[in-house]
Amino acid sequence: MSTPDDRRYTDQHEWALVQGTDGTSTVIRVGITDHAQDALGDIVFVQLPSVGDEVGPGTPMGEVESTKSVSDVYAPVAGVVAAVNEALADTPETINADPYGAGWLVEISVAGEGGDPIGALLDADAYQALVDGS
Repeated sequence: MSTPDDRRYTDQHEWALVQGTDGTSTVIRVGITDHAQDALGDIVFVQLPSVGDEVGPGTPMGEVESTKSVSDVYAPVAGVVAAVNEALADTPETINADPYGAGWLVEISVAGEGGDPIGALLDADAYQALVDGS
Protein backbone atom coordinates (compact mmCIF):
# COMPACT_ATOMS: atom_id res chain seq x y z
CA MET A 1 0.00 0.00 0.00
CA SER A 2 1.24 3.46 -0.79
CA THR A 3 1.72 6.35 1.61
CA PRO A 4 2.68 9.47 -0.40
CA ASP A 5 5.09 11.75 1.43
CA ASP A 6 3.66 14.99 -0.02
CA ARG A 7 0.86 15.13 2.58
CA ARG A 8 0.12 14.58 6.26
CA TYR A 9 -2.03 11.95 7.98
CA THR A 10 -4.25 11.46 11.02
CA ASP A 11 -4.39 8.44 13.29
CA GLN A 12 -8.00 8.01 12.09
CA HIS A 13 -6.66 7.33 8.54
CA GLU A 14 -7.41 10.62 6.79
CA TRP A 15 -4.87 12.47 4.66
CA ALA A 16 -4.50 16.24 4.31
CA LEU A 17 -2.72 18.08 1.50
CA VAL A 18 -2.18 21.83 1.21
CA GLN A 19 -3.71 23.02 -2.09
CA GLY A 20 -2.60 26.65 -1.75
CA THR A 21 -3.87 29.95 -0.41
CA ASP A 22 -6.63 32.24 -1.58
CA GLY A 23 -5.30 35.45 -0.02
CA THR A 24 -6.92 35.09 3.40
CA SER A 25 -6.79 31.37 4.11
CA THR A 26 -5.07 28.10 3.29
CA VAL A 27 -7.02 25.41 1.43
CA ILE A 28 -6.51 21.83 2.62
CA ARG A 29 -7.72 18.86 0.52
CA VAL A 30 -8.80 15.84 2.60
CA GLY A 31 -9.43 12.18 1.82
CA ILE A 32 -9.07 8.73 3.36
CA THR A 33 -5.89 6.73 3.07
CA ASP A 34 -5.19 3.71 0.91
CA HIS A 35 -5.04 1.65 4.12
CA ALA A 36 -8.52 2.89 5.14
CA GLN A 37 -10.17 2.20 1.78
CA ASP A 38 -8.56 -1.25 1.70
CA ALA A 39 -9.83 -2.06 5.20
CA LEU A 40 -13.34 -0.84 4.34
CA GLY A 41 -13.64 -2.83 1.14
CA ASP A 42 -15.94 -1.82 -1.72
CA ILE A 43 -17.23 1.69 -1.00
CA VAL A 44 -20.89 2.09 -2.01
CA PHE A 45 -21.95 5.45 -0.48
CA VAL A 46 -20.35 8.64 0.81
CA GLN A 47 -22.00 11.28 3.01
CA LEU A 48 -20.11 14.57 2.97
CA PRO A 49 -20.64 17.90 4.73
CA SER A 50 -22.07 20.90 2.89
CA VAL A 51 -19.98 23.76 1.54
CA GLY A 52 -19.93 26.39 4.28
CA ASP A 53 -20.09 23.92 7.18
CA GLU A 54 -17.62 24.58 9.99
CA VAL A 55 -15.50 21.60 11.01
CA GLY A 56 -13.08 21.01 13.85
CA PRO A 57 -10.07 18.73 14.20
CA GLY A 58 -11.00 15.21 15.22
CA THR A 59 -14.75 15.77 14.80
CA PRO A 60 -16.85 13.70 12.40
CA MET A 61 -17.64 15.51 9.14
CA GLY A 62 -19.10 12.67 7.08
CA GLU A 63 -19.35 8.94 6.53
CA VAL A 64 -18.03 6.37 4.11
CA GLU A 65 -20.19 3.28 3.71
CA SER A 66 -18.87 0.04 2.30
CA THR A 67 -20.25 -3.44 1.80
CA LYS A 68 -18.68 -4.28 5.20
CA SER A 69 -19.40 -1.27 7.43
CA VAL A 70 -20.00 2.44 7.89
CA SER A 71 -17.06 4.55 9.02
CA ASP A 72 -16.94 8.18 10.15
CA VAL A 73 -14.60 10.58 8.38
CA TYR A 74 -12.94 13.10 10.70
CA ALA A 75 -11.76 16.63 9.98
CA PRO A 76 -7.97 16.87 10.33
CA VAL A 77 -8.06 20.68 10.78
CA ALA A 78 -10.41 23.44 11.93
CA GLY A 79 -12.00 25.48 9.17
CA VAL A 80 -14.88 25.87 6.75
CA VAL A 81 -15.75 23.37 4.02
CA ALA A 82 -14.84 25.15 0.76
CA ALA A 83 -15.59 22.31 -1.67
CA VAL A 84 -16.89 18.75 -1.74
CA ASN A 85 -16.12 16.11 -4.34
CA GLU A 86 -19.56 15.96 -5.98
CA ALA A 87 -18.47 13.15 -8.31
CA LEU A 88 -18.46 10.72 -5.39
CA ALA A 89 -22.26 10.88 -5.13
CA ASP A 90 -22.49 8.89 -8.38
CA THR A 91 -19.17 7.01 -8.22
CA PRO A 92 -18.16 6.42 -4.58
CA GLU A 93 -15.94 3.53 -5.73
CA THR A 94 -13.52 6.19 -7.01
CA ILE A 95 -12.20 6.26 -3.42
CA ASN A 96 -11.15 2.60 -3.77
CA ALA A 97 -9.54 3.17 -7.16
CA ASP A 98 -7.72 6.44 -6.44
CA PRO A 99 -7.79 7.41 -2.73
CA TYR A 100 -5.02 10.02 -3.09
CA GLY A 101 -6.25 11.57 -6.34
CA ALA A 102 -9.77 11.62 -7.80
CA GLY A 103 -11.12 10.03 -4.59
CA TRP A 104 -10.57 13.12 -2.43
CA LEU A 105 -13.52 14.04 -0.19
CA VAL A 106 -13.53 17.74 0.77
CA GLU A 107 -11.47 20.90 0.75
CA ILE A 108 -11.32 22.88 3.98
CA SER A 109 -10.45 26.56 4.11
CA VAL A 110 -8.31 27.33 7.17
CA ALA A 111 -8.33 31.01 8.17
CA GLY A 112 -5.04 32.91 8.16
CA GLU A 113 -1.92 32.61 6.08
CA GLY A 114 1.50 31.57 7.23
CA GLY A 115 2.31 28.71 9.50
CA ASP A 116 1.51 25.14 8.55
CA PRO A 117 -2.09 24.13 9.37
CA ILE A 118 -1.26 20.44 8.87
CA GLY A 119 2.23 20.50 10.41
CA ALA A 120 1.11 18.80 13.62
CA LEU A 121 -0.30 15.79 11.75
CA LEU A 122 1.67 12.60 11.11
CA ASP A 123 4.18 12.53 8.29
CA ALA A 124 4.24 9.56 5.89
CA ASP A 125 6.82 7.61 7.91
CA ALA A 126 4.96 8.10 11.19
CA TYR A 127 1.65 7.11 9.58
CA GLN A 128 3.21 4.01 7.99
CA ALA A 129 4.63 3.04 11.40
CA LEU A 130 1.12 3.43 12.91
CA VAL A 131 -0.39 1.20 10.20
CA ASP A 132 2.41 -1.38 10.50
CA GLY A 133 1.90 -1.50 14.27
CA SER A 134 -1.83 -2.16 14.08
